[in-house]
Amino acid sequence: CLQQAKEVIPSAQHKETPVYLGATAGMRLLRLQNESAADKVLSSVGNTLRSAPFNFQGARIITGQEEGAYGWITINYLLGNFKQVSGWKKLLHSLKSLSETSGALDLGGASTQITFVSKDLSAESPENQLYFRLYGKDYQVYTHSFLCYGKDQALQQKLAMDLQATWINFYFQTVENSSLPDPCFHKGYERTINISDFFKNPCTSDKKKQLPFSQLYIKGEGDYQKCRENIQKLFDKSNCPYSSCSFNGIYLPPLQGDFGAFSAFYFVMNFLNLTSEPNPLALNKVISTIESFCARPWQEVKTAYHHIKEKYLSEYCFSGAYILSLLENGYEFTENNWQMIHFLGKIGSSDAGWTLGYMLNLTNMIPAEEPAGPPLSHGSYVGLMVLCSIVLVSVLLFAWLLFHKPKCLQKGIV
Repeated sequence: CLQQAKEVIPSAQHKETPVYLGATAGMRLLRLQNESAADKVLSSVGNTLRSAPFNFQGARIITGQEEGAYGWITINYLLGNFKQVSGWKKLLHSLKSLSETSGALDLGGASTQITFVSKDLSAESPENQLYFRLYGKDYQVYTHSFLCYGKDQALQQKLAMDLQATWINFYFQTVENSSLPDPCFHKGYERTINISDFFKNPCTSDKKKQLPFSQLYIKGEGDYQKCRENIQKLFDKSNCPYSSCSFNGIYLPPLQGDFGAFSAFYFVMNFLNLTSEPNPLALNKVISTIESFCARPWQEVKTAYHHIKEKYLSEYCFSGAYILSLLENGYEFTENNWQMIHFLGKIGSSDAGWTLGYMLNLTNMIPAEEPAGPPLSHGSYVGLMVLCSIVLVSVLLFAWLLFHKPKCLQKGIV
């Protein structure tokens, strides 16, 4: 990345070009597991960035709330939803509802974020609210980040839960290792897991069990319906201390407006060819596509997608089913509002994601107040003058006709 930056940015501007690094949920997990290891990673990265000819401004681990907010800023900035207009254009702007913002749905490997402006935002959960003033307009934003609910950590959680459900059967076995059938992997697929490594993760450590073997063999079944049933157990909907919740007792106001779903939401759906249509596909079409993919034998899938690394390829069935479970069971998107979700890889030529929002915030590229400027551009001014001239001529002509009646009409009246 640094080498590419050196080539793209003119050398005369290297010293004045700021460089920032933000680390997200993977590093948040590492900090929970081993704080000194996380500090060493940041120190090493910082030393590398300092060696570059740019103006290094620091490396840090950002919070989940920041990650959600920066993703929301990115997509709304790129969509032009923040930019305010002046004068007579402002009326047209409001009539077209172009000032409405889009919600942001972000999915990584270790966490997932949901962020949007809600008119029904309640004061009952202030920790999930952020306030922004951008271009002279106030935004009250709901945001929450679910650590351990990124697609990779969700898979780890599901496997730990499956182990927990069957550990008694395993406990009384005397063999050195055992196998676990898994409906979220293709039929014919096998994977080996080291038990000691598996429970080191903060996302699975609370589910640790003493097992009489050191390795676990996963055997795929390719059953989408059973996979969804297993995944849905990750979302605890039994307790909600607020007026409305997503899952695990977390406040969620009613969903409003369109949502841009990016990062792994887009990568997985794009792989499954569910993003090529100009309009979002119906929910039942998305479900049937993922179900059909999961049902394909592993050898067939491996042959068809031989250019994709096996570890990633093997998890697309789970990831697709997990995305649907998260959106349907977690956030309660339905057949009726599924069309509100737009899976975004890029907006224009820029990537949809949290990084641009992070940079815009750190470099103060989005002003709090609307920048002063002429009320009309030169082209708009000329157009308005032409319009006023036409109206003036029309009024004068009408007045002349009204007060200078034709002679034939004048004789008729006499």
